[in-house]
Amino acid sequence: MDSRISVQRERIERVREALARQGAQALLVPSADPHLSEYLPARWQGRQWLSGFTGSMGTLVVTLERAALFADSRYWGQAERELAGSGIDLEKIPSGSSTLHIEWIARQLTRGQTLMVDGEVLGLAAAQKLRTALDGAGIVLRTDVDLLAQAWEQRPALPVRAVVEHLPPQAVQTRTQRLAHVREAMARHGATHHFVSSVDDIAWITNLRGGDVDYNPVFLAHLLVEPARATLFVGAGKVDAKLAARLQQDGLLLADYAAAGDALRALPAEATLLVDPRRTTLGFRQRVPAGVRVIEAINPSTLAKSRKSEPEMQFVREAMARDGAAMCAFYAWFEAALARGERITELTIDERLSGERARQPGFVGLSFSTIAGFNANGALPHYRATPASHATLAGDGLLLIDSGAQYIGGTTDITRVWPIGRVSDAHKRDYTLVLRAMMTLSRTRFPRGILSPMIDAIARAPLWQHGLDYGHGTGHGVGYFLNVHEGPQTFSQALPEPQMAMQPGMITSIEPGVYRPGHWGVRIENLVLAVPADTAEAGAFGEMLEFETLTQCPIDTRCIDASLLRADEIDWLDRYHAGVRARLLPLVDGDARAWLMAFTEPLVR
Repeated sequence: MDSRISVQRERIERVREALARQGAQALLVPSADPHLSEYLPARWQGRQWLSGFTGSMGTLVVTLERAALFADSRYWGQAERELAGSGIDLEKIPSGSSTLHIEWIARQLTRGQTLMVDGEVLGLAAAQKLRTALDGAGIVLRTDVDLLAQAWEQRPALPVRAVVEHLPPQAVQTRTQRLAHVREAMARHGATHHFVSSVDDIAWITNLRGGDVDYNPVFLAHLLVEPARATLFVGAGKVDAKLAARLQQDGLLLADYAAAGDALRALPAEATLLVDPRRTTLGFRQRVPAGVRVIEAINPSTLAKSRKSEPEMQFVREAMARDGAAMCAFYAWFEAALARGERITELTIDERLSGERARQPGFVGLSFSTIAGFNANGALPHYRATPASHATLAGDGLLLIDSGAQYIGGTTDITRVWPIGRVSDAHKRDYTLVLRAMMTLSRTRFPRGILSPMIDAIARAPLWQHGLDYGHGTGHGVGYFLNVHEGPQTFSQALPEPQMAMQPGMITSIEPGVYRPGHWGVRIENLVLAVPADTAEAGAFGEMLEFETLTQCPIDTRCIDASLLRADEIDWLDRYHAGVRARLLPLVDGDARAWLMAFTEPLVR
C-alpha cells in the first residue's frame, strides 16, 4: 500500500474513533466553509484532507463501516483515480445539486442512530432538506460539533492576507451607493437588519478585495447591515488604519471576524433579519434569538452584482481584449515551438500562458487553475496537470485549454481546442458539433426575464441530434473582478427558480462539450453579455434580449468539418473572427500579430 493511501485510511479511522466517542454513527463532510464558497481556504478543505479527492466539488460521508464520496460526472475519472485503494466508494451523481448522499445516509443508518455535520459549514437550505429527510427516517441530526477538529492535527490557520480597495475608475459605484441599494431592498422586504456571509457579495457591497481564496479576489468576512450603519467582521490586522478610517467615514465599522455570531445573538427582539438560505449557514441561523423575525430571500447584492452597468462593461471589454492579446502571444509561441519540434508538456502550457497574461496591463492573477489536457486528459472536464502526473504533447490528437484571468476591470474564462499533429474525421466531427452548439446559443434571442435554465437545451440540441450530450452545465455567471463562477443565472439542467431570470448586463459563459473517456475531449467556451435585441417587433411581444460575445480569441478552424455547418453558421464564425482581428490588431505586434492575421481568415468553404 502506498503512503498516500495509508494516510487516507488512517485519517478515516481517526474520524471513526471520534464518531464513537460522540456516540454517533456517521459524519457528513460537505465541500464548504462558513461562507459557503466554491473555492475553499485550506482550513476548510476537510473533505479533501480526509478523502484525498482534490476536485472542487463533492460530498463525503463516513460511517463506522463504510465511506463514500459523491461527485458529478465532471469528476468521475479524477475521483476514481484519487480514491483508488482508499476504501472510499465513489457514488456517481447526476448533477452537483443531487441529494443522492442524503438517500444513501438514510439507507446506511437505522432509526435512532446519529449523523453528525458541522453546522458552521452546512448551508441553511441544505440543512432544511437534510433534516426533513432524516426526520422521516428517524435519524438524529447533530450539528453542534466540528468533528474534524478532533481528528485533524495541524489544521491550517485562517488566511491573513491584507484587504485592499477596488478603486475608481474601475470601481464605478461608491460603497455608500451600494449600501444604499442594499438598504432599499431591505426596506422592500420589511427588514431592519441583513446578514451577509458570501464573500463575493461582501466584496461587491464594500468595494474591497483580498486574497484569502485561491483565484478569487475576495476575503473572509461577514457583514451586518442596519438602517444607519454596517459592521464588517474581518480578521484583525487585515485592514490597515487608513482604509479603516475611510470605511468608517462611509458608515462601515470594523469588528473581529469571530464576533459575527455574537452580533446575531445580540439582535433586539423587535428586529427583522433578512438572510439568504443558500448563502448563510445553519450555525449562524441558530444564533439568531427566537423572538427575532427572519425573512429568507436571495441577497439583494447577488441580484445587483449579476447585472453589470455600462461603465463596468466598458472595462470588461477592455479586459477581454487584453486577455485576447495574451492568448495571441501565447499561441504564436506555441505554434512556432511545435513546428521546431520542442518538447512541450501540459505544465509548459500553463506556465507560458500565465506568463503572457501577467504582462498585460491590469492583470491581478488567474481566475482558476489552468486546465491543459491533451487527448485522454482533455476528456476530464476538471483535469489539472501536476508535476507528478502530466502529459507531453507527442503524436496526434486534440489539446484542450481552459483558462482565465482576473484583471482590475474584469474576469475572463475561455476554452479552446487545438489540433496536435494530424486529426481524424472523428475529432473533426466532435469539434464541429460542439462549435455548432456554442454558436447556436450565442445567436439566440429570448424574452427578457426567461429563467436561464430554460435555454440550456438550445445549446444541447445540435448535439442531441447526433446522440451526444455532456454532463456539466452549459454556462455560469461571471463576476466583475470577482468570482469566475457567480449566480444567480446558470445555463444548466437545474430546476428553474425565479431569481434565475435573464436580465440585461448579465455575463454568462457558453461552454458545451463532448468527452470521449480515455481518448479526447472537446469544449469551446466564450463569455457573452445579455443585451437588448433590436427586433422588428420591438415591444409588441415584450422586450427581447440577445448575446454580445465578449471573448476575443480565434477559434481554430483546422478542426472544422465545414460540411456539418450551415452557411449562416459559417457567416457567424467569419464575422466573429473579423471582429476579433479588428479589436486585437492594435494590441499585438510581431509574431502575435502574424498569428492573429493567419487565424482570423475566413473559413474556406
